Amino acid sequence: MSQWHNICNLNDILPATGVCAWVNQQQVAIFRPRKDEQLFAISNIDPFADASVLSRGIIAEHQQELWVASPLKKQRFRLRDGLCMEDESHSVAHFPVRINEGRVEVCA
Repeated sequence: MSQWHNICNLNDILPATGVCAWVNQQQVAIFRPRKDEQLFAISNIDPFADASVLSRGIIAEHQQELWVASPLKKQRFRLRDGLCMEDESHSVAHFPVRINEGRVEVCA
């Protein structure tokens, strides 16, 4: 059953960065692309390298969508749904994320 998990204060995530959190026995990468309160959450596991690195990737905009490029092999994953630009069969899970009273919460 999915439930909301308290992760951190919003201000703990600097704009234009991602962080990793252990949520319901899985690694989740949480991204804050801008200074506003928009957040995204996808799996932290790069399926091409089988490594826990996506939270350390580079956030970029392409065709009016936000993506994160893996720091290892540079494949790009769309933040809103985890779709892999280079190979859809390697897309990653995405998770609902919200701010509740200044705290970041992820549903997993």
